[in-house]
Order: sequence, then C-alpha cells, then structure tokens
Amino acid sequence: MPMTSPLADKVVTIFGGSGFVGRHVAEDLLQQNARVRIAARTPEDAFSLKPLAKLGQLQFARCNILDEHSVRACVEGSHAVVNLVGTFEGDLMKLMGEAAGTLARAAKDAGAKSFVQISAIGADIDGPSEYARAKALGEELVRDAFPEATILRPSIIFGPDGGILTMFADLISTFPVLPVFAPDSPLQVVHVDDVAAAVAASLADPSAHAGETYELAGPDRWTMMELNQRIAEAQRRKRTFLPMPDGASAAFAALPGTPMSSDQWRMLKAGSVADGAYPGFAAFGIQPRPLELVIDRYMVHHRKHGRFADKVDTAQGREN
Repeated sequence: MPMTSPLADKVVTIFGGSGFVGRHVAEDLLQQNARVRIAARTPEDAFSLKPLAKLGQLQFARCNILDEHSVRACVEGSHAVVNLVGTFEGDLMKLMGEAAGTLARAAKDAGAKSFVQISAIGADIDGPSEYARAKALGEELVRDAFPEATILRPSIIFGPDGGILTMFADLISTFPVLPVFAPDSPLQVVHVDDVAAAVAASLADPSAHAGETYELAGPDRWTMMELNQRIAEAQRRKRTFLPMPDGASAAFAALPGTPMSSDQWRMLKAGSVADGAYPGFAAFGIQPRPLELVIDRYMVHHRKHGRFADKVDTAQGREN
C-alpha cells in the first residue's frame, strides 16, 4: 500500500506561486496530494498547472502582498504557507523585507502549522546589494513573527523552463560576441526541482526543520565565464566572450535602460556559493543534481538545427 503524504488534503498557500520556482514547488506539492493555493499578483501565470491537479486540488488567489487585508484573506484556512516572493524591481525592502514579516504574522494568526521562507545565499543586512539586505530583513521579520519557520537560502536557480540558464542561453544563441560581467565570480547553481523538493520536505516534517536555516547549493562550482562557455558548448555555437573589468561593468549597470541594474551587478560580483555555516541538502536526504547532468539536453532547442543537430552535423561531415 503506498504511503500517504503528511501533506495530503492539507491547504498549502504559496505566495509568488505563479513564478518559475513557484510552479515547480506547486507541482511537487500536487504530487503529494496537497491542496495548493497559488497567491500571486498574476495567478493566471500558473494556469498551466491545472492539468496536473485533481478536481478542487488547486486554487488561485489574486494577492497584493503590500496589502495586509489581501494577505490575510489568502492565508485563511492554510495548514502551511510558503513565501517565494523575489524581485529586482520596486522597493525591495518592502517587497522582500517588510512583506515577508506580514505574511508570517498572518500565517501565524491563521493557525498555520509551518512557514517556509525562501531567502538567498548571501542574505546579509549589511550586504553590498539591496537584494541581499532585503532578503536578510525578511528572514529577521519572519523569525520574529513565526519562530518555527524554516528558512531556505538557495543559490542561483536553473531549470528547463527558466532561471539563469534560460537568460544566458537566449543571449548566447543570438549574439556572436558577448561581454561577461564579473567573469571570475563563483557560483554553485542549483536545480529548481531540488529546491522544490527541499520546500516540500520542510513542509512534510515541520518539527524536524522548525527554526532552521539551510543553504541550498549545487554540487559543483563554476565561474561566470565558465558557465557562459559551457552554455555555448552545449548549444554547439562558437562564441567570443569578453571579460569585462569591474569598473566598466559598474559603469554600464549604472546607465538607464540597461538589462542589468547596479544592484544586480553588486549581487553578481559577490557570487553565490555556500559557505558551510548552515546545513544543506543532506539534511533533507536530497542529492542535488549537477548542471552537467542536464545542460546538453536543456540546450537542444537553442541549437541551430534543434533536435536534428546531430543528423545535420553527421551529414555535413560526410559531405566534407
């Protein structure tokens, strides 16, 4: 007889559940027969989850996390709450700092049994970027309001349908010459499904993870330059990468209308690797998958001839 998940028929509300990571977390929870409530500014972005859910298993709620009444309406009846809100736009201290405290207070008042706060490796109230400071403030306010909360600090996340790979892959498939900012910055990129599994594990056994903080990093360390080169290799494209000096990178990021803000530049420069101060995936019994395991498969549709690239290359080799 299959084991019943502790989350079966329990309402789990996911703030930011319509985003890249949120959809993967929701999918994991649906597989455990939880009743998932997507609370987001644009919940329709998660409508793709509907075919994965049983009748009545998936709910959608439009929510403004800066409006406490809206937040409290969304958490009503929740057994567990997950905060996945993350952004580089707007007032970060309000959106990722103060709002996190509001969500945790509302969850506690609603009688939720567990709360998972998604923070980030490098969260530091004195950190160089506003993003790092906002995430640190969020951790502090969540701890004050919901002391048993579990805080997860993932590194930069990748997956088949979003994250850092998708962003760089689109650029590399388009431009023959690309600048690389912070080329020596170290990264331990982490797969989105491993992060989702850690969220689900935290919710399934809250007593084991109550009050804990975990760093979720991939098993391998890359530099920013190495990551770009490996993506190009997986796409089977010859590209020229130009390592940019810090001064030029900072000046570029400060210009209006550029694709990278000054805060994103400072965050990128700091890198994203686990420092060993907190436990990681092993605490959940999860073996994080390396980027090498999936990158060639994920880059197939970015190749010039897509999934027919091997046949085309073979045919051209015969002609030569």
